Amino acid sequence: MKNESPNIVLMVADDHGLDTGSYGNPVIKTPHLDELAENGVIFTNAFCTTASCAASRSVILTGLYNHANGTYGHTHGCHHFACFDNVVTLPVLLNRAGYRTVRVGKKHYAPESIFPFQSGHPEGKFGRDDVRMSESCRELIQGDEPFFLYWCSHNPHRSGEKLENHPCKPDLFGNPKQPFPGDEEMNYNDNEVFVPPYLPDTPETRAELTQYCQSVSRLDRGIGRLIQVLKEEGKYDNTVVIYISDNGPAFPAAKTTLYEPGMNLPCIVKSSLHKNRGTTCDGLITWADLTPTILDFAGVYDNHESLHGSSFKDIIDQESPQDWRDEVYAAHTFHEITNYYPMRVIRTKKYKFIWNIAHPLTYSSAADLWSAASWQGALRDGLEKFGKRTIQNYLHRPRFELYDLEQDPHEINNLSENSEYSSLVDDFCRKLQAFQRKTNDPWLHKWEYE
Repeated sequence: MKNESPNIVLMVADDHGLDTGSYGNPVIKTPHLDELAENGVIFTNAFCTTASCAASRSVILTGLYNHANGTYGHTHGCHHFACFDNVVTLPVLLNRAGYRTVRVGKKHYAPESIFPFQSGHPEGKFGRDDVRMSESCRELIQGDEPFFLYWCSHNPHRSGEKLENHPCKPDLFGNPKQPFPGDEEMNYNDNEVFVPPYLPDTPETRAELTQYCQSVSRLDRGIGRLIQVLKEEGKYDNTVVIYISDNGPAFPAAKTTLYEPGMNLPCIVKSSLHKNRGTTCDGLITWADLTPTILDFAGVYDNHESLHGSSFKDIIDQESPQDWRDEVYAAHTFHEITNYYPMRVIRTKKYKFIWNIAHPLTYSSAADLWSAASWQGALRDGLEKFGKRTIQNYLHRPRFELYDLEQDPHEINNLSENSEYSSLVDDFCRKLQAFQRKTNDPWLHKWEYE
């Protein structure tokens, strides 16, 4: 390996949507992510392929859709999904290429044997203290050989506290009652937070959003400290920094769904190999592209035919890439073991097409989303709508959903039954089947048998 091979840092937040200043949230304070964006490029059409933590991370670290790598849903506890033993993961490929692979923070992958990171810290050692976790990376990145650092925050994931025990108290999003040593919490006011269109503007929603914003700001401070460490150790200039989230925010109508709030996520890339700074790229990318892109930065990509994604390194400097793909695909099956609701999706710049494979079933809610004050308050008050979508339409979905995102960005007007769009629906169905064949999707047979 050449000595000039860049270091690579992949930062993965836990349940963070397009909620930074640089992505247009008018209230949230994320100065370090905004500075990273000013020194790099923002992708505006970046998508997870499945809006569930462990399943999404399996795609990030393998370049394979989760229906092909085996992690159909959560890995921990009774859920017990895991990658197949023969899957070749990103740390394996980078170890072979001479990189020192380092992991800190959340794991949420299995089995651990096929993710052979060479060093790091035990999961949970730093909890929600991202500043301390970043400072701990200082000793891990020292040395002359290039490193790959997989930095995974637990913020802003919900803490899992039950509604009846903690109604809208600060620890619902893991916010400490006292600041961590060496850090200072950023507090928000219920009246000032931005309520996105997919949520109802209720007191419960606003209370939860204040907690979510506080947790995002803690994440941001951890990122700031990591960048500071890279600079102080003389590593920053030769380090590719990629920031993403595993899936959308932990609110109903976002996380676990493949509607836009669940899958359209932040992706910020800073690289000394690219000229543009503070710009955007609207090329369509997914988390299946991350392993190929990281391998490309490492100089060992060679168009791995076994990977489902493609490297987007060459389009980072292009605001609107011309010789790039016209569509991306998503595939969600489980969240928790009890949340079976398989969906396959095509997303173009204009259209979103969703095949709800188990559409006769009521849409299943993750435990933390069901107990969310915003959802329980809506049920208690008998709200007809949760945000812009009716609760009935959220819970009971048709076989197909087709949305014109240019005219209907909130995905409310389903065009799939409109005869004017029948040929487009047929075309999308054919493309989905071709995608499923290409990626060895076990759910392909549902077209025939159901």
